[in-house]
Amino acid sequence: MEFFLARDYHHKFRFFSSEPFQQTKMEFSRLKKIWAAARQKLMLLPPRILRQEQAFGNISRIKTNEISIYFSGKDSERKIRILFFLFLQKQKTKHLFLLIIETILLPVSGLMAMIPGPNVFFGILALIMITHWQAFRGINRLGKKTLSFTSSVSLKEWEQTLAKKDPTAFPAALKKIEQEFGLNDIQKILYK
Repeated sequence: MEFFLARDYHHKFRFFSSEPFQQTKMEFSRLKKIWAAARQKLMLLPPRILRQEQAFGNISRIKTNEISIYFSGKDSERKIRILFFLFLQKQKTKHLFLLIIETILLPVSGLMAMIPGPNVFFGILALIMITHWQAFRGINRLGKKTLSFTSSVSLKEWEQTLAKKDPTAFPAALKKIEQEFGLNDIQKILYK
């Protein structure tokens, strides 16, 4: 599994992996209807957010202590290490805040069970909490791993294209990234 740190169309860092997006797997026979509806609602979130959450969650599954992250090479490795540390701290704070809010909303969602039909609100909230918790754990573990940053020509071309602000050149630059790393739908993460 390969990891990437690249700026998106809005010049914000995105962390993602080469693994294709997978829905969170939860199987409860009694609550199957609720989980199916909740998964559909979760899929309405932007792919760049879902892929980043999944990438953070995937860190927990990696057994090795060293993780290689591809970056553009536009900035020095020292600067990218500092930016990545700040990025992780921001993500950690954001996820902690979201988990606190979701924990406060959880009892309220339980009251929705009095309404006839499946309690989709509870299912959605629980699924989002699971996703945020997995990402939060991954962020914590990522901070403890040995990180090696590898520059990539195609990611550098992408960031140079962003600096030029020429939207007609974006698809070609994104196609080069897809070809170099065998990624699919990279435009959903970095462009749209």
